[in-house]
Amino acid sequence: MANQKAGRNKTIDTPVSEGAIYLNRCISVKRKQESLDDVLDKTILGDTFSVCPLLPPDTVDLIIADPPYNLTKSYNGTIFSKKKDSDYEKYTRQWLRAVKPLLKGTGSIYVCCDWETSLIIGKVLGEFFCVRNRITWQREKGRGAKANWKNGMEDIWFATNSNRFTFNLDAVKIRKKVIAPYRIDGKPKDWTESKNGNYRDTCPSNFWDDITIPFWSMAENTAHPTQKSEKMMAKIILASSSEGEVIFDPFLGSGTTSVVAKKLNRHYLGVEIEPQYCVWAEQRLAMAEDNTEIQGYANGVFWERNSMSEQQSRASNSSSTLSKHSRKSTKNKAESEIEVEEQRTLFDLERE
Repeated sequence: MANQKAGRNKTIDTPVSEGAIYLNRCISVKRKQESLDDVLDKTILGDTFSVCPLLPPDTVDLIIADPPYNLTKSYNGTIFSKKKDSDYEKYTRQWLRAVKPLLKGTGSIYVCCDWETSLIIGKVLGEFFCVRNRITWQREKGRGAKANWKNGMEDIWFATNSNRFTFNLDAVKIRKKVIAPYRIDGKPKDWTESKNGNYRDTCPSNFWDDITIPFWSMAENTAHPTQKSEKMMAKIILASSSEGEVIFDPFLGSGTTSVVAKKLNRHYLGVEIEPQYCVWAEQRLAMAEDNTEIQGYANGVFWERNSMSEQQSRASNSSSTLSKHSRKSTKNKAESEIEVEEQRTLFDLERE
């Protein structure tokens, strides 16, 4: 008898045998493409080393790559075996050489890795691009070690093709509670006061402690062994691209990059060699037609980890207040506007 998932378990694990409708949406690329017309907003089933040379150069605005870490791991039965450092360096150089021609002169690239491969990737990345930063994010999940420190961090390298590149700082500021509010002439200084609390929108650093690894009760979760969260991809995509631009993922996996690009009104293109993961990617893209939510990112604001109840409370308060605003007289208008104030985007806050 097949195991039944718990009622709150939202993990996407549709097998290929039941996912023909999604697999049929994928395409293959066998000949040189003169433009992106036939491949844009598609999942390409294939080997990235074979596909990239067939794609048109200088057409991608942002590359987000999550290559296999240098660990022996099974990806739906396909084994990636741990290599010598010199061989993994060669592998890294090979795929970077394949994707670089696709990136526009003003484009950016982000590469995910663990602490061991980070040493290799940072070095090789600098041979092809201008390295800007190394982001470290706290993953928390993971087994402890008896004779070592638990591995609770991973890296993301940020690089650009030139000194001309996009970085939308306002789009990725973090909203944090103000513990000791500072005032000038009785007015808030660099923070916002509201009935729901005092908040400041702060510049993001290269240490991210607000990312949650997808888990079984999250709608975005799949059975992919190394899936990254939509919130993480949202930070990267909002910072380093604009609406309507093209996001490319050469190791698409279960499709997080494409899904988030779609939700944020970007074009997307991804290559994945495993049919099973292509099924999940297209299934998630279909789900994004009706649901554009990104857990941890709402109303133009990135929220701290484990703040879902607060987000829901503020959303409920806002909806209630807006409803009253539409029914009551001008007497209540000022109170309603306080709640509307809380729903403004970071862009609005910065313009003031």
